[in-house]
Amino acid sequence: MEFERKPLIGMVHLKPLPGSYLYGGNFDDVIESALKDAKTLEEAGFDAIMVENFGDVPFPKYVDKTTVAAFTAVAKAIRDGVDLPLGINVLRNDGLAAYSIAYAVKADFIRVNVLSGVAYTDQGVIEGIAYELAKLRKLLQSKIKVFADVHVKHAVHFGDFEDSLRDTVERGLADAIVVSGRATGKPVDVEKLALAKKISPVPVVVGSGTSYDNLQELWKYADGFIVGTWIKHDGKVENEVSLERARKLVELAKELREKNP
Repeated sequence: MEFERKPLIGMVHLKPLPGSYLYGGNFDDVIESALKDAKTLEEAGFDAIMVENFGDVPFPKYVDKTTVAAFTAVAKAIRDGVDLPLGINVLRNDGLAAYSIAYAVKADFIRVNVLSGVAYTDQGVIEGIAYELAKLRKLLQSKIKVFADVHVKHAVHFGDFEDSLRDTVERGLADAIVVSGRATGKPVDVEKLALAKKISPVPVVVGSGTSYDNLQELWKYADGFIVGTWIKHDGKVENEVSLERARKLVELAKELREKNP
């Protein structure tokens, strides 16, 4: 992925997968819905896609074999149906499953919510998995990049942000860091984002809350944008991706690239 162009990474939020509490019993519908959103993002001109098991609430810390199998099937359908860089995020913090799925379907990157340190979450205490993921990356060598959150959303953090960022990159070996707001769809703290951009030796990606209204403000501090909520119909995360809203954001990004080559 070319961070020089500050890519827009569109979210494909999966419906509940087999094995999850809210699964509706029709796996074909899960695949078709995901593929439809992915194709809409491609048509709109997004630069990449990230797939996430968003519907699998309540989330476990690490997923079971049923989820891995189902997620892989959906990711493969998207990989075959859409010609964009593909990312995988397995909630709540199963970076090993994400990397395994990415390796199997030839995806390009993964997102890990807690690579280093500790987060206090609605799933309980989640500890970093940097060591275990590094071992897997050594075993299954590839060009898959690891995007790692620093002070991930939907969590409480007691460590210093700057120290956490340095640990995530220098000791966790992240290829890019993700900075988000407090929850899904919530805007990032611009001061925190600016600090991240100032001190990070790797690309800085906004992980939540990017919209048409704030993209220009965030542009000078970020190297990429993961966008989910705003590009959905009516700006509601549970809806399908809106081609009109997605195109509107892409057009703004094009204008910003021309102004800031």
